[in-house]
Amino acid sequence: MPTIQIDEALDKLKANGYKYTKKREELLNFMIKGDRYISAKDIYNFMSQKYSGISYDTIYRNLHDFVEIDLVEETELNGEKKFRFHCSIEGLGHHHHFICTVCGATREIHMCPMNFFEDQLTGCEIEGHRFEIYGKCENCAK
Repeated sequence: MPTIQIDEALDKLKANGYKYTKKREELLNFMIKGDRYISAKDIYNFMSQKYSGISYDTIYRNLHDFVEIDLVEETELNGEKKFRFHCSIEGLGHHHHFICTVCGATREIHMCPMNFFEDQLTGCEIEGHRFEIYGKCENCAK
């Protein structure tokens, strides 16, 4: 079990006013182990096997909260929101992703194209950016 990552995530939850629950820890562990973008439905299916009676709304609300405090990243694939444990918690620094449109697997891209765009947007105040490349990973392309 990735104890350092989960410990840091639980500390971040506490620092942002969220209580520790075994369900939150289990949800985060599932996402850490998955190491890919996962739908809320897939997370719900996993969690409902362990916690009967857990609601989809509870899963979605927690995911939204995790996104708000930068524990989890979200993206949209094929019209559906997908979630992934935030890479910055893993100590990778600023980077972007290649995302497989079939299985949701990700690869880090250790280059940022923002310098190119900043040069073209003189006088503008950039508040953030997102850069993702979509396609099929080597396994899904076979």
